[in-house]
Amino acid sequence: MKPGIHPPYGPVVFRDKAADFAFLTRSTMTSDRTVEWEDGNTYPVVDVEISSASHPFYTGNARVVDTAGRVERFERRYGARRAGR
Repeated sequence: MKPGIHPPYGPVVFRDKAADFAFLTRSTMTSDRTVEWEDGNTYPVVDVEISSASHPFYTGNARVVDTAGRVERFERRYGARRAGR
């Protein structure tokens, strides 16, 4: 690797506040905020909005989409299709 062009790569804590979940990994992301981890060391912390602990695909809590209401709204706006057309 060419020296001096790559960002520093080190331990960072990613925290999902909505799910009260955090994990320690290595990344080039940095932060001014820090958190004391379970091992007693202090690491930079990056807050994320969605993680595997809160994403519907991983949790199985998918949202129900009201498709019937969308179809009815479309038909009111543009008119229902008539048979034979």
